[in-house]
Amino acid sequence: MAETKFIPLAQFRQYPVYAEVEMQQRAAAFYAQMRQRRSVRHFSQRSVPRDVIEHCILAAGTAPSGANKQPWHFVAVSNPEVKRRIREAAEAEERAFYGGRAPEEWLNALQPFQTTWQKPFLEHAPYLIAIFAQSFNLSEEGEKIRHYYVQESVGIATGILITAVHQAGLACLTHTPSPMNFLNEILVRPKWERPYLLLVVGYPAEDTQVPDIDKKSLAEMATFV
Repeated sequence: MAETKFIPLAQFRQYPVYAEVEMQQRAAAFYAQMRQRRSVRHFSQRSVPRDVIEHCILAAGTAPSGANKQPWHFVAVSNPEVKRRIREAAEAEERAFYGGRAPEEWLNALQPFQTTWQKPFLEHAPYLIAIFAQSFNLSEEGEKIRHYYVQESVGIATGILITAVHQAGLACLTHTPSPMNFLNEILVRPKWERPYLLLVVGYPAEDTQVPDIDKKSLAEMATFV
């Protein structure tokens, strides 16, 4: 196995050294921006430039991963026919979920958000980004290359993707119909890739409303020791 070449960090990217006051300002400004992020379920059909989506996915790809195996694949869907097929398959699973598969406790937790099995946003939004987790990959010789900390790695990449979408001025929604195996068939992905999440991306519709909810305070979610 060839040894990894190491290079000075400065050659990759010169880290800026901020004064303490500027660090505080930048951290506070980023928090203020991210506080505006909301999940939306009503999307405009206004088109989104492809290069915006490309750069958001590239940002997701900067995530750390176990042994740098980068165990993810992103499929950006804008084709109306493919979106229609995804919606039909997702709604079939959601109909079963709301119709008896889901435990009563879970349905009660969802009730304040007024969600149903109907998912029109899967067709209305200009982009769906299907995120796949790879438990392994194949070398050029067809040998399995095992991946490590797949769930954690893909979760971090997904978080960066959501942040990048918001930073670009777009809205998104995490959607996880269960099971999601239909995505492998519709998007022609190999069996060793597991659908992790479907991210709905676009501009919110003009009349979009969101639930009036709060997030945990710092004291509720963090401990400093």
